[in-house]
Amino acid sequence: MSEALSIQHDQTGHQFETTVDGYRAYLTYMDLGKQTLDIYRTFVPNELRGRGIAAALTEQALAYADSMGYTVIPSCSYVERYMERNQRLMAKI
Repeated sequence: MSEALSIQHDQTGHQFETTVDGYRAYLTYMDLGKQTLDIYRTFVPNELRGRGIAAALTEQALAYADSMGYTVIPSCSYVERYMERNQRLMAKI
C-alpha cells in the first residue's frame, strides 16, 4: 500500500480501525484478562482488498499486544496466517 494509513485504536470498542476512500476496515479483539488478547475478526470491504490494509491493521494490533506484554490468540484465520508467515520470516534471520 503506497499511501500512509491512519489507524486508530478504539480501546473501549476493542478494535483497530481505518477509513480509506470512505470505506471502513477494522480488526476486532477481546481482552480475556490475564494479559491475553483474542483477535477474532478482520474486515476489509471488497473495494479496499488487495491493498495491504488487513496486514497493516494486524501489524498494529500485534505491536500493541507486544508493547503491553499480551499473549495473542489468533481466532481470526487471517491473523493466524499472518503470524505464521512472519514467524517463518523471523526464523530465517
